[in-house]
Amino acid sequence: MSTITSSLSQDQEKKLLSLFGHARLHLLYKASVQGFTADAFHSRCDRQGPTVIVAFNTARRVYGAYTSKDYTKSGQPVIDGEAFLYSIKAEEPKPLKVVGIAGQPAFTDVDTSPDFGALVFLHDNKPSVLSNPGTNFNFQAPDMHGGDFALIELEVYRVESLGILLKKPWRNIQWTTEKKQELLQNISKYRPGISAVPQARILLVGPVGAGKSSFFNSVNSIFRGSMTCQAIAGTADKSVTTQYRTYRIMAGKRGQSLPLVLCDTMGLEEMTGAGVDIEDLFNIFRGHIVDRYQFSPSGPLMPDSPGYKTLATLNDKIHCIAYVVDTCKASILSQKMLDKFDMIRKKASQMGIPQILLMTKVDEACSLVADDLRTIYHSVYIQKKARDLSQCLGIPLSCVIPVKNYSEELEPDQDTDILLLMALMQMLHYSDSFLENQLIYEEQEGHSLQQSDKSCKILRPDL
Repeated sequence: MSTITSSLSQDQEKKLLSLFGHARLHLLYKASVQGFTADAFHSRCDRQGPTVIVAFNTARRVYGAYTSKDYTKSGQPVIDGEAFLYSIKAEEPKPLKVVGIAGQPAFTDVDTSPDFGALVFLHDNKPSVLSNPGTNFNFQAPDMHGGDFALIELEVYRVESLGILLKKPWRNIQWTTEKKQELLQNISKYRPGISAVPQARILLVGPVGAGKSSFFNSVNSIFRGSMTCQAIAGTADKSVTTQYRTYRIMAGKRGQSLPLVLCDTMGLEEMTGAGVDIEDLFNIFRGHIVDRYQFSPSGPLMPDSPGYKTLATLNDKIHCIAYVVDTCKASILSQKMLDKFDMIRKKASQMGIPQILLMTKVDEACSLVADDLRTIYHSVYIQKKARDLSQCLGIPLSCVIPVKNYSEELEPDQDTDILLLMALMQMLHYSDSFLENQLIYEEQEGHSLQQSDKSCKILRPDL
């Protein structure tokens, strides 16, 4: 899934956001990529809630229109007291804001070009604007667009309010040095609940750029005491990870490895034949794919292919799946991507594999959290995103965990560490649940777990 980026400069975005207070912008539509047509606009912008149109002309002027109402192609005029037109100039410290004429509608909800009366964008399905000052809105043409009606770009963003901070957090966190040390100690002392399984195996699954490899690097950095980049991470449109990798975490530079393995894969992509193949994921679940397997674009690994591990033990299988989703892109996951998640979730549930969801980049998603990470469970916006992801991906809210990976930092941060360690601790708890269920199942079926499993027993981890 290729990434569509905003054409707004940092200064332009800052000025535009100043019109909304605490809010963030989600790019829905980019005409230069998806077409300068009304159909392309409506297919991506209808029923999206509050949106802002951003037009770029050859005079280097940025201007547009905001409405708090949905586009629905009803054919009716829409009254919106919150709607306005605006224009941003590089030389002006504040944007021009033009509110509607009293008693007149903000726009006409037609199935053609977005029509705000005074400004009709994508007029005649072309990269141009029709200007009619005095219709719904009043402005001087030079102040709004400089008399230049040709467009070099048009974008539409959903405007999402960050809301306020909850007085009482929706989860209680101890942000103390003692809590971090407790988590470090519990993870270091962890032992899987079955003696024949030396380590818990946790698989990271998610779209390209969601932060799977960065999550491992961040956790590894905590235990190493310095920033590491053992797993290749990046921001490319295509998956940086092309192999199946199993990573161990070392307690210190030359310390012992912890009894857990984090498994990394190619990123999910919405198009068929792109990203990791779903069947390859299912083979990983069953333990049939070995470390450093190079994913093939021609199709999944077959049982008769070199590198396919036929006799997979419980130690080779995945014990817990962690879905990784970029919080900033949670609301714009395509239906094709959601369908892939649904296929994976159903297969994992059928196999009895516990699943959790990591919400990454929370600091980028909410400026309040960026200012103070400890407000993460006070943030109305983060709570809403957690609930939305829980609903659309079918993961219980109790299994949705917001985290922040290390990205630009050079030194560890205690609050970041606590969030990451709590997520890792939850994965270990879930892995134990899977292993204990497997042992019960094997005992009921009268099978042994492995050749040496006659003496298998459930251990009580010192957690």
